[in-house]
Amino acid sequence: MKSLNDIKNKRILYAATKNSDYIRLVQEIRLLRENGNTVTVLASSSKRYINRLIYVYRRLVMVRMKDYDMSFIGFAPQLIVPFFGRKLKKKPLVIDFFISVYDTLCFDRKKVRSDSIIGKIFKYIDKKTLDSSDIAICDTKMHGKYFCEEFGFPSKKMRLLYLEADKSIYYPREKKANKEFTVLYFGSVLPLQGVPVILEAIDLLKDEEGLRFVIIGPLGKGKIRTGEKITEYIEWLPQDKLAEKIADADLCLAGHFNGSIMKARRTIAGKTYIYRAMEKPVILGDNPANHELYSENDEGVYFCEMGNPQKLAELIKSIKDQRCR
Repeated sequence: MKSLNDIKNKRILYAATKNSDYIRLVQEIRLLRENGNTVTVLASSSKRYINRLIYVYRRLVMVRMKDYDMSFIGFAPQLIVPFFGRKLKKKPLVIDFFISVYDTLCFDRKKVRSDSIIGKIFKYIDKKTLDSSDIAICDTKMHGKYFCEEFGFPSKKMRLLYLEADKSIYYPREKKANKEFTVLYFGSVLPLQGVPVILEAIDLLKDEEGLRFVIIGPLGKGKIRTGEKITEYIEWLPQDKLAEKIADADLCLAGHFNGSIMKARRTIAGKTYIYRAMEKPVILGDNPANHELYSENDEGVYFCEMGNPQKLAELIKSIKDQRCR
């Protein structure tokens, strides 16, 4: 199998522990079904991770692998394959190695040291999960290269699948007229996203006339340091309402903007695909992963040095001045 497009007319068991409307799950299930496959989906829409895990585990216990031609484990196969690998391996096993537990918890979120016992356990789980698979899917060339080098996974078994936005929700639409140039950012506020860099840039621009920011995400109002006249803060929006907010923005911030976390250089932010599907101007972190798909020559695409709020503020002001002439 060279890609998902090589899977034809199979009976596929698909399981993932992420919420069922997550961008990656929606994309993979759609691609699998488009190829004439019968796909049984084991995924929950619960907002609580523990509930989603319990749901998937209970269903997997009842699964009979003779009813399927292959299995595809989506987001976080490390939470499924080590426990059900013997059963799943009765048929060809494909995993989406979207994240590394070891890399995320040791280097991204810095919860444990990489040379600690727990860190070594995380690395073992990642390697064990990869070694159990017949094919692993990654989201960028840079990420795939890292996984193969760090965990000794054969590159011939690694496949690339870039993210895609759900175009039934995120599509170009008419923009409302704004009195001020509106810059939008949304995200889950993970460290690699570099939200502090964005907030520093906003602070540097607090006296700029005709400019406002919209921030959507679980940041907490206490961390918004700029005046209300320049910043609108929304903690959460359903996807249809989020799309409406994006449609009304003049410029969108994608990132990643953290300049010290290496994972930020190997990945393309999921929001980038959403912004571009809606044909919005976007600022990207100047990293190798973003350059896999995007270029300075693309209309409405701007690159900014990662980890530098001054450069980000200057770029936002420059784009505003260009587009408000």
